[in-house]
Amino acid sequence: MFSGSRHFGPLPSSPSSSRDSSSSSSSSSLPAAPRRSPRALQRRGSLLAQYSALLESYTEGELRQLIAALVERYRQAMNSGGHELPLFPRAGSRRKRARARHKPCELRELEVSVSELGLGYESDETVLFRYCSGTCEAAVRSYDLSLKSMRSRRKIRKEKIRARPCCRPLAYDDDVSFLDAYNRYYTVNELSAKECGCV
Repeated sequence: MFSGSRHFGPLPSSPSSSRDSSSSSSSSSLPAAPRRSPRALQRRGSLLAQYSALLESYTEGELRQLIAALVERYRQAMNSGGHELPLFPRAGSRRKRARARHKPCELRELEVSVSELGLGYESDETVLFRYCSGTCEAAVRSYDLSLKSMRSRRKIRKEKIRARPCCRPLAYDDDVSFLDAYNRYYTVNELSAKECGCV
């Protein structure tokens, strides 16, 4: 980092060039070629000015690639359930996100109404809905690695496949029975997870 601005003038001419210039100045008076002054270096605290100067040095194609990469990163974060990512995150927030992203596969529960289950029943009764949540990074097998390689080489194109293990129920809880808004009795099986694992 530089502590202050530096101003550059024209380069001093050598003795031979000064002799040549004095003799040639009388014969031909060519205007001096315009010199591009180097970019002024900003003070240490001016981060915005430094990034502006950095972006000025990019070509239009490089800027397009940079913006496309940032947009793609933002889209992936939003699709994976993340929140808005700053362009230059702090190391602490990066570690917190990494810990949140790599929680092990485990059973969780939530108290909801039957209507909120989305199964088409109208009822104000509440049930305990148990579900599986977490990542399965530790459960990656040779199958998953090979499948990922085949997809990247475009050997497998059209099939919808998942090249990594997924946190899913291994067993389901007992059936759930309830009355709907019209006093009709229903029983739903395989509604809540009982045990979770990477499959």
